[in-house]
Amino acid sequence: METKAPERATAAVPAVRMSSVTKVYGSGDRAVTALDGVTIDLPRGGFTAVMGPSGSGKSTFLHCAAGLDRPTSGSVLLGGTELSTLDEKRLTAVRRDRIGFVFQAYNLVPSLTVEQNIRLPLLLGAGAPDPAWPPHVVERVGLADRLGHRPAQLSGGQQQRVAIARALITRPDVVLADEPTGALDSRTGRQVLELLRDIVDGTGQTVLMVTHDPLAASYADQVVFLRDGGLAGSLADPSPEAIAERMAQWGEW
Repeated sequence: METKAPERATAAVPAVRMSSVTKVYGSGDRAVTALDGVTIDLPRGGFTAVMGPSGSGKSTFLHCAAGLDRPTSGSVLLGGTELSTLDEKRLTAVRRDRIGFVFQAYNLVPSLTVEQNIRLPLLLGAGAPDPAWPPHVVERVGLADRLGHRPAQLSGGQQQRVAIARALITRPDVVLADEPTGALDSRTGRQVLELLRDIVDGTGQTVLMVTHDPLAASYADQVVFLRDGGLAGSLADPSPEAIAERMAQWGEW
């Protein structure tokens, strides 16, 4: 008998809960601890930025939160769903339906139109939350007049908007963004960050973003700092200056 799909979280449940998460790559003398006992709740409807020096565990943090990597120990809950207990088939379905991904590389399909790229998760089997949501997403990201274009006909900022719209199309529990402005010029990068901020404020979406840029991180509600695989503090309502000051305390990033 097929197991019932996990229910999405209610507002009272954190979007992501990581409890004593440790991730070790390799074994013996070659073992590397990428995350070391990380415990954190990411609130629903919030915008959290993750920062840290190179090798601090930022990418592993994001991958464990997304179910792309299984922790060596500890637990990761997406809403009320324990990701480590799911087999690969169900984990793939959860990632498709309940997690949106935005990367530095846009990962658009060049032969598809903007509309087709945005709707790709739906074409691959994910269910839209309601018929009105996809048009709302398109309008929100400012692409209503570009739906028939192909990626090569768009600027970098417009392509990243397509990627953001694709990440939102299933109205996921959380959108995970890995250096989403890293390939953009400063002006276009600010526009994309303003869009992410607007999506959080306007739709109640949850965003978790990894970045090395203090200005980008200042768009978040809070910044979480990682160092040597562990949590090293946080800042609420961060300013670029406060973030840069914290970074300077740890030397070269």
